[in-house]
Amino acid sequence: MEVQTFEYDPKDVVETAQGNKIHKQCCAHGSQNIMLNGSSILLKDVVVRGDMAQVRMGKFCIVGERTVIRPSYKQFQKGATYFHSNVGDHVMIEEDCVIEAVQIGSYVHIGAGSIIGNGVIVKDCSIILPKSVIPPNQIIPPFTVFGGNPAKQIDDAPETTQLLMTQATSDYYQQYISETPELKKKYEDELQQQIEQLKQIQEELPFFRCLKAMIVN
Repeated sequence: MEVQTFEYDPKDVVETAQGNKIHKQCCAHGSQNIMLNGSSILLKDVVVRGDMAQVRMGKFCIVGERTVIRPSYKQFQKGATYFHSNVGDHVMIEEDCVIEAVQIGSYVHIGAGSIIGNGVIVKDCSIILPKSVIPPNQIIPPFTVFGGNPAKQIDDAPETTQLLMTQATSDYYQQYISETPELKKKYEDELQQQIEQLKQIQEELPFFRCLKAMIVN
């Protein structure tokens, strides 16, 4: 699986001693209760609600922009009790998701715009398709593909899901790199070259229009 290179401005991202890369516009509430095991990425505008209860994430977890992760809860007469939220290793959660699961296993892929309801348990090697809605307290079995609203099982996940997710998350992490002056100059040169090509095409357009008119006549 080929992953394109993502360059970020080093001014915008904090890299921890464990290799976690966290965008400065990521909102980590109750950061003392948020545990990242290492080599994970939290992109811009991600919200993690560690102020409600502890949130633990394994290694090589990728969380897309504007995704919200908050602990699950249970309502009692005297108020709500929040439970620890656990995410395994090599998990990819795409952008614009809302995650209230009590547990997400390892090697899981959650598609963009999905809602994982309160108290849900997502087992290892599961795939949640984009814009899926998992109702509260549901258990997603391992090696399954769920989709829809409300989400239902629509297929089995490949036997190679663990390998595929390990490769996908590792590749994404390796390709999410700090922008260097050399890279910046390279892309500026490529952009300038594209601009020059567009200018040349614009200059040649009148000639081709004239030639076409001569052929038609």
